[in-house]
Amino acid sequence: MKLVILGRDGTLNRYRDDHVKSPEELELLPGALQAVARLNQAGWHTVLATNQPGIGRGLLDMASLNAIHLRLNQMLAAQGGRLDAAFFCPHAPDDGCSCRKPLPGLLQQIAERFDVDLRQVHLVGASVRDLHTAQAAGCHAHLLLGGRVAHLNEAQLKELVSQVPGARVHRDLAAFAEELIEGGAAGAAVSGAPH
Repeated sequence: MKLVILGRDGTLNRYRDDHVKSPEELELLPGALQAVARLNQAGWHTVLATNQPGIGRGLLDMASLNAIHLRLNQMLAAQGGRLDAAFFCPHAPDDGCSCRKPLPGLLQQIAERFDVDLRQVHLVGASVRDLHTAQAAGCHAHLLLGGRVAHLNEAQLKELVSQVPGARVHRDLAAFAEELIEGGAAGAAVSGAPH
């Protein structure tokens, strides 16, 4: 199985400091839905892996999270795309769980469910936490510019990416999808410059 694990906030939708608490607050990034659809049409399965500490903090409940992900899937379907599953950590940072990224527990759950070798899986996210999660789980690590790393200059970005050998940087999800489909994203190292 060809599998891409996607972060949510900053990868598919705009990151919000106050968390996405309802479908109405879900603001999709330009081209993200089309990128997922393109991956699906090229034979890649896509799975969401997201920390949702707002649940642990009481900012949203399971019904709200399910409604957000239902809306996301409806919007994807309209573009010819889909998420095969959504895995999430509901815990607050101090809960001591093993599923909160950058720990690999969430990805290990995905590997078990889909019977995949994580060394063959691509993890795409928008924060240094995603890079460290990929490293901890043995996945190919991909960082998207924007969101929480948008303010970094080239030297800072290079320093961040150097923490995870082999990580690649992409302008956005569309650029990642293009490179993966064309065969260039499979585990090659990055210079620090976006592709």
